[in-house]
Amino acid sequence: MSKSLRLSEKWFRRGLWIVAIVFAAFLTGLGNTVVRQMPRVETAVSLDQFMPQPETPRLRERLRDAGKAEAEVNRLLEQARQQHAVTVADSRTAGDSLAAFLATRQVTARPDQDPEVIARREAVEAAKKTERQALAIVEVRQKELLDLRQEHERLRVRLRDLEEGARGAFDSARHAQEMRVFLYRLALTLPLLLVAGWLFARKRQSTYWPFVWGFILFALVAFFVELVPYLPDWGGYVRYVVGIVITVLVGRWAIQALNRYLERQRAAEAMPDAQRRDELSYDVALARLAKKVCPGCERPVDLANHEIDFCPHCGIGLFNKCGCGARKSAFARFCHVCGKAAADAPGSVA
Repeated sequence: MSKSLRLSEKWFRRGLWIVAIVFAAFLTGLGNTVVRQMPRVETAVSLDQFMPQPETPRLRERLRDAGKAEAEVNRLLEQARQQHAVTVADSRTAGDSLAAFLATRQVTARPDQDPEVIARREAVEAAKKTERQALAIVEVRQKELLDLRQEHERLRVRLRDLEEGARGAFDSARHAQEMRVFLYRLALTLPLLLVAGWLFARKRQSTYWPFVWGFILFALVAFFVELVPYLPDWGGYVRYVVGIVITVLVGRWAIQALNRYLERQRAAEAMPDAQRRDELSYDVALARLAKKVCPGCERPVDLANHEIDFCPHCGIGLFNKCGCGARKSAFARFCHVCGKAAADAPGSVA
């Protein structure tokens, strides 16, 4: 694709690059959707699949029952403690009442109050007995809770041992599954990268180049970005090795292209001036002149110097005289003074 100085063509090319980027974005979205669905081709493995059956389900059921029983005993223990606190308060109140009554009885020394003393003593004993009973219930609940916690811990230890025993097989199966899914994704993205390489080598300057470049961008994103979250531990090696190979191939192609370009330039500079200008594309010549370089050898030239009519590097003619006597560009198709067609301009028909 040659460069051009036409304003409309520039904007058309910019628009086509937008088309290429939008096309790549839609292809990337489609590819991302497909890649995210890839894990569904494999059934997810779980640790339970590699633990002994039916011991594991029964053990988990017993753990759930033990947890529920522990919660219930905790509730009952809390109630027992509250009840014990009430009985302790009642016992303390009865004892304080008896002490106060005895102090009064000692002061008055009335024998008729002896039955009252006996009754109060009996009330204190009853309160103490109730307190001891409440404390016994608390101790029973504490013993039940301790037994349940020990049983719960024993079951957890047993389940942990089973999990540790199954961990090796589970990790192996999971890694194998990750490897298969990675290979599925690699089988999907690597051909896209190869097709993109072929398109870059053969079709990047074709009429439909925006779609070619859009596909190339999509393939690069799919391989070097979309594949990253799904790489296994060593999967990064594949990505980096492919990147190195692509870099080497592109670098080799660029070096060879540069050498071919230099050979063409040397051969072109050896040709007569008129033939060189005839073989130059009109748009290429104008684009190079706009950059203030020689259209023939692409070296810098001071085009503002009216004394320079030929390139001092390769000798190609840059300016000549029109029939009207005006100094004009040797690559212009028409004279800018009289408007006559220039027979010696590139692409002109004499």
